[in-house]
Amino acid sequence: MSSDRLVMMANQIGRFFTPQREGDAVAAIADHLRKFWDPRMRAAIVAHLEGGGEGLDVPVREAVLRLKG
Repeated sequence: MSSDRLVMMANQIGRFFTPQREGDAVAAIADHLRKFWDPRMRAAIVAHLEGGGEGLDVPVREAVLRLKG
């Protein structure tokens, strides 16, 4: 799957959780990515972030950082 497609999907997830979870949106986004994304997709979005993270919204960037840990 292309990085552009992963970024679009991750940002859609972020836009869903951000208004609903107020202070806990980043945790909700990271949890969703852990539960529902294939390990290869998670690895690819982490690699995209490590390469600069172009196009990722701020809450999604923070959530992807949590996937690294």
